[in-house]
Amino acid sequence: MDNLFNYHRRKSSEIHVGDCPMGGDNPIRVQSMATKPTTDTEGCVAQARRIINAGGEYVRFTTQGTREAENLKNIHDRLREEGLTTPLVADVHFNPRVAEVAALYCEKVRINPGNYVDPARTFKHLEYTDEEYAQELKKIENTLLPLLRICREHGTALRIGVNHGSLSDRIMSRYGDTPEGIVESCMEFLRICKREQFDNVVISIKASNTVVMVRSMRLLTHQMEKEGMAYPLHLGVTEAGEGEDGRIKSAVGIGALLADGIGDTIRVSLSEEPEYEIPVARHLVEHISKREGHPVIDAHTFNGFNYLNPERRKTNDLRVIGANHVPVVITSGNADDTFSGTMKPDFIHIGKKASIHTAESGIHHIVDHKECPSLPGNFPLFQPGEMGEIDHSNHPVKFLIVEYGKRREEYLECIRKHPEVVVVSVSHHPNPVGEHRALAHELMNQGLGNPMVIRLFLAHGKEEKEMLQLEAAADMGPLLIDGLADGLWLTNEGDITNDILSDTAFTILQAARLRISKTEYISCPGCGRTLYDLQDTIARVKKATQHLKGLKIGIMGCIVNGPGEMADADYGYVGAGPGKVSIYRRKQCVEKNIPESQAVEKLLELIKKDMQ
Repeated sequence: MDNLFNYHRRKSSEIHVGDCPMGGDNPIRVQSMATKPTTDTEGCVAQARRIINAGGEYVRFTTQGTREAENLKNIHDRLREEGLTTPLVADVHFNPRVAEVAALYCEKVRINPGNYVDPARTFKHLEYTDEEYAQELKKIENTLLPLLRICREHGTALRIGVNHGSLSDRIMSRYGDTPEGIVESCMEFLRICKREQFDNVVISIKASNTVVMVRSMRLLTHQMEKEGMAYPLHLGVTEAGEGEDGRIKSAVGIGALLADGIGDTIRVSLSEEPEYEIPVARHLVEHISKREGHPVIDAHTFNGFNYLNPERRKTNDLRVIGANHVPVVITSGNADDTFSGTMKPDFIHIGKKASIHTAESGIHHIVDHKECPSLPGNFPLFQPGEMGEIDHSNHPVKFLIVEYGKRREEYLECIRKHPEVVVVSVSHHPNPVGEHRALAHELMNQGLGNPMVIRLFLAHGKEEKEMLQLEAAADMGPLLIDGLADGLWLTNEGDITNDILSDTAFTILQAARLRISKTEYISCPGCGRTLYDLQDTIARVKKATQHLKGLKIGIMGCIVNGPGEMADADYGYVGAGPGKVSIYRRKQCVEKNIPESQAVEKLLELIKKDMQ
């Protein structure tokens, strides 16, 4: 990454997807995927129409067989008859012949390197000599070249879409379950495209784990640059789930990349109606893109920082914050505030009202320093103009508001003198992520180990709660994945309650895999391969398991990513066929082909048995 602090879009090559080009100087495109079976022409056309009316610029359809691929022509023709020219995308797994047929009838074809040539993942360890491995790569070339010829002849774009959940056994055996293996799975196909001078290519790497997804995409851009490639990139967090959790999780991962100028099209994968994905994607794009041309942030990257594989910044252990403590959550309010969420904030900033409480409730109080009592659980807050008064405070832990670059010499001297100070980073810059990063790197360059809390300023009314959550998650995504935050403090001008702000902060930290506060659901958005009522199933599983803090449960429509994502979940519910479901414990299938009517109960029985 050339500049961590100033927003610029990555320079990518332009590709042609129907009449809606991607990459280059084009805007970041938003898209969604139909969930109706692709043999259902009327259903697909109606769903595509809703996606397009919501602002979707590409519409994707599952094409698990040639019958579905052939029917894309009927869907395509119907939409064009209505005057809708939005490009259509075929989603192909397992069968190269299907991709070749689909390329005739749509503007883009997506293939998955994990199962396009290699057999379906079985989690077996395979041993290859170098010669045998080279032969496997030759198989890829022989299978891919016919598709490239058809795409070239018909002007069809190609998406090489790697999913963490469907890496092949071959890749897993040689590279392990690592970002390096994920990227190599993609690069094997890209090198063939480059050698064949087929440049109408876009790439995606997706995972349900936001950290894996972000690190893999960062590594991919680095590797492509090394090999002279500039293909556009498609962003998404796969199996993100639904509701607030799905939106926040998607915003953490996608926002972390968009903030660095990475991404030419995005899809927010929610287990909801597909048109609901579009406003979420659009808001993320608009939130980040408005930073273009912002005033320059003059800062220097710490030499020990590894952008491709960052580690948490080393900080002082201040009893309740820093070092190995999980990042804390701070909110503003009153000492007697109650919180109805699953988790209470660690700190409440109660302003000028002195607190006589002793944190017996588990919540500490941050009080403006002139009124802060010398009682356990109370911590003073100093404004930038009050740094000289820190010398006279005998509190063991103190909080100091710092804005990067303002009163720099004074705050650096103060922080150096007082290792017990927690830095509260604030920013009023159009690119707040850049300034928060700049302050963290300045502290590292100065050898200062003071913990750092990120305070975000937001301005939304209660009817704009979703916008607030998306913006906070997108801004915190890069800072948390970079390992720069010891705490999160959301401040809002508007009538959104502190209860909601606190819950949002905890959900952001969980989405970044830094602090687990509730059950996590890894659920796919559904598509034409899903043969049961996904949304109803998610609701039933959630109702029965939402009290199981820290448990990860996967709810998958089909086998494509199911077992792979189960490796990251504790339990899984995977569609196995019409009306049939298989139950997993991690990546091991426990019961196969259970009738759908019994599957949720079987899953719950397994969980209860394991917890006894």
